[in-house]
Amino acid sequence: MESNRQKKISRLIQKDLAKIFLEQCKNFYPGTMITITHVFVSKDFSIAKIYLSIFPDKKKKEIFELIQNNKYSVKHTLAYKIKNQLRKTPDLLFFIDNSHEHYENINQILKKI
Repeated sequence: MESNRQKKISRLIQKDLAKIFLEQCKNFYPGTMITITHVFVSKDFSIAKIYLSIFPDKKKKEIFELIQNNKYSVKHTLAYKIKNQLRKTPDLLFFIDNSHEHYENINQILKKI
């Protein structure tokens, strides 16, 4: 169970990463929409698991690889934004959130019934 502090830091990271990706989409990922669906922070605030939804689906793997390669630059920008709230910026682990495709598959199955 997450503590209130973990939830607060998760929301802070989610909000600031959304701004970072919005700025970077114009330069590094043109024609792409990146949404942060969930952020989970470990109890010691050393690791943040970030779940991303990337649109369009055609470029999903390509954009995700670019984000992985650009991870340290994103962490540096995030560190600058949250420097007053945390002493150390957590390591960022990015994952693709496939829940939307899962819901679509279930929806298609239900329509067939």
